[in-house]
Amino acid sequence: MSPAPLRLVQFTDSHLFGSPDRLLRGVATLANFEAVLAAAHASAAPWSAVLLTGDIVHDDPGGYAHVRRLLGASPVPVLCLPGNHDIPAAMREALGTAPFQTGGHATLGPWLLVMLDSYVPGTDAGQLAPAELARLDATLAAHPDRHALVCVHHHPVDVGSRWIDALALENAAALFAVLDRHPQVRAIAWGHVHQAYDGERRGVRLLGSPATSAQFKPRLDTFAIDDLPPGFRWLDLYADGRIATGTGRVADATRG
Repeated sequence: MSPAPLRLVQFTDSHLFGSPDRLLRGVATLANFEAVLAAAHASAAPWSAVLLTGDIVHDDPGGYAHVRRLLGASPVPVLCLPGNHDIPAAMREALGTAPFQTGGHATLGPWLLVMLDSYVPGTDAGQLAPAELARLDATLAAHPDRHALVCVHHHPVDVGSRWIDALALENAAALFAVLDRHPQVRAIAWGHVHQAYDGERRGVRLLGSPATSAQFKPRLDTFAIDDLPPGFRWLDLYADGRIATGTGRVADATRG
């Protein structure tokens, strides 16, 4: 019998504030985050790790306290990386002890998970610094026998919406140049786009996730909020490198 896969759950773009009642675009982001967590526990548990792929807070370091309260007792690692609305120094301070890990990499069975930092001060677009690309290259080279999942906030491929694609990972070609040297890379998972995306490039799965806050309407030239409820992505990582994945949503979004 084949071993059971490792299950990950990805939560992204929660845009939390220190004030529990503050709204963003009419959305009660903390209440939605709590509702998505409950939905994931009901439909996708148990899991081997949690991924928080950026914009955990919305320019407010007080929001990290809610993450500690809600996930601080997690029995599995909570792997975090910053988005453009995060405050990286405050994030590292607030989420710098177990079960949280900010940045770096983790190994789970036959899998390697690499968390990348695409945060650039003063802009909503992303960049991977030369040192970050070198770290990725060295980490993959040190684990050639593990299947790899690479996680980043900003999307490295166009998702078909002109306005958000203008705020993507600006040096995606440099990222792919590194990944193309390492055949064990199986997938890239990201946040930022507030919508589900599932594609492929040269055998590597390309995965965007719904947000736990508001959803963006897909394939538009200008910004618009979708009426889809908040959600998450689950990923099953198999020992042979296969990935099964899907999304889950809350039946009724919590709005102010």
